[in-house]
This record gives sequence, C-alpha cells and structure tokens, in this order.
Amino acid sequence: MTTAAPRPPAVATRPPAGVRRPSLLRLTGVESRKLVDTRAGFWLLVTIGLLAAALVAVMLIWAPVADRTLGNLFTATLLPVGVLLPVLGILSVTGEWSQRTALGTFALVPRRERVIGAKLVAVVLAALASVLVSLALAAGGALVADATGTADAWRTEPALLWHAAVLQVAGVLMGAAFGLLLLNTPLAIVTYLVLPIVWSTLGATIGALRGPAGWLDTALTMEPLYTAGVSGEQWARLGVSLLVWLVAPMAGGLVRTLRREVS
Repeated sequence: MTTAAPRPPAVATRPPAGVRRPSLLRLTGVESRKLVDTRAGFWLLVTIGLLAAALVAVMLIWAPVADRTLGNLFTATLLPVGVLLPVLGILSVTGEWSQRTALGTFALVPRRERVIGAKLVAVVLAALASVLVSLALAAGGALVADATGTADAWRTEPALLWHAAVLQVAGVLMGAAFGLLLLNTPLAIVTYLVLPIVWSTLGATIGALRGPAGWLDTALTMEPLYTAGVSGEQWARLGVSLLVWLVAPMAGGLVRTLRREVS
C-alpha cells in the first residue's frame, strides 16, 4: 500500500516589486475613454450635441425676440441632453456584459467595486461636461441674438447652472443604476424610459396616486430644476423621488453586479 506524497506548503504570491494596482484616477480615465470608444457611445454623444445645437437654432429662428436670452437658450438645451444622457449611463455599465469584456476587466481589476466606482465617476464627469457644452451652445446663440438686436440677450440666472448640473448628474446616475440592476442594455433602456412614463400616467389618471406622484414622479420633481427658483419643499420632493428611482436601484444593482458570476 502506497501513500500519497505530502503536498508542499502553499506559498503566498505577491505582485512583482514596483507593480501597483491602478489608481481610481487611472481607472476613471479608462472608463471615460470607453464612453467614446464604442460606436454606440460615440454616436450617442454626437446626437446629443447636435440636438442641443438644433434647439438653439430653432429658438433663434422661431422664438419671440424677447425670449432669445442666454437663460432661455441654456434651458432649452437641457431637455435633449437630459433624455439621452441616462442612456450613456446605461451603456457605460452594461457594455461590459453585452460585449463580453467583463471577464477581462474584472480579471485585471478583481475588486469590482473599484471598476464600478470609476464608471460612475466617468459618467458624472460626462454629465458635468454636457452642462458646459450646453452653456457654450447657449452663449453662441446669445451672441447671435445680441448681434441681431435682441435686448438683454445675455440675461440669465446663475442658479440655473448648478440646477442643470444636479439635473444631468441625477439623470445619468439613474441610467447607470438601471444598468447595474438589469445588466442588459435593451432591457435597461426600455425599463428606464417606459417605467417612469407608466408611473406618470397612473399618477395623472388615478386620483389616489396623485398625492404620491407629487413626491415620486421624477417628471414632476425634476421640473423645477429648469427654473432658477426651487423651494425647500421642491428639493424635498426631488430627494424622495431620487431615493426610489436612483438610490434603490443603485443599491440593488451594486449587490447584483458584485455577486454575478462572470463567464
């Protein structure tokens, strides 16, 4: 009777000297490049910019002369950006799974929360950059309006700028939250776009839901951000709606993404 040779003791392996894990800043740079590396992400950004520019042009042509101000032009650019930017947030997190790159990504950076954190920072930076682009387009429109005789063409409210930042950052993070929760690009996009519409419709048609809709319908709670004046109650309503549509799916999505098996 033979006995198996004893196994050698396990030796803990360490990364080679001088090799460090990538910093959050570096990971954020990588994830920011991913936003434009794919054709879907690139053309989505191009479409957002073109739509915003087109709305400025339409206002300069069709809007009453008195309305062709910097503030009005800036507000007009926020709508198409606010609708499409969350789709970019969805693509940023579901692309790893739809393009089957998750295995490579999480093999290089095993701590998934660092990758997710970098993705979220990247989309937030993209949202803030979109606000600056909207402001630049609006300023170009105001310059044209001023040159064509619009009185007070540069009139605006400073609060609009940071209201726009809150609006776009909240929107893109909501998209990312749905992407993390569902991990499927078409399903996440359809759910993100359709579910709030269904809720808004129910809130408008069913009397018992009209009260809760004022606190949970993001179409209503985000509307004041398009203006310069937002009351304390309106901020409270926005916060409650974001708990439901952003924080809850984000928490569930983080748990699912961290636990999902990569194949």
